[in-house]
Amino acid sequence: MRTYVKNGTVEAFELWDPAKLGELAARTAIALASGQITGQEGETFTAGAMGEYTIGKDGVINLGKPTVFNAENIDQFDF
Repeated sequence: MRTYVKNGTVEAFELWDPAKLGELAARTAIALASGQITGQEGETFTAGAMGEYTIGKDGVINLGKPTVFNAENIDQFDF
């Protein structure tokens, strides 16, 4: 998509930042392995500087709003 943002075909698009997804997954795994959480719906835990998260139905944890990628920030990401 970088090419299309840079040439003006697309003004912006949204995705969840892969680095943030990875960090949340790792911090969730640490919380599970350390016994801080069991994975039950409604449990909350702190994912470091990312803040507090709640385990939802079927073990889903919502990262939050996706990142908007546009001409101003597209080169800050390398994936």
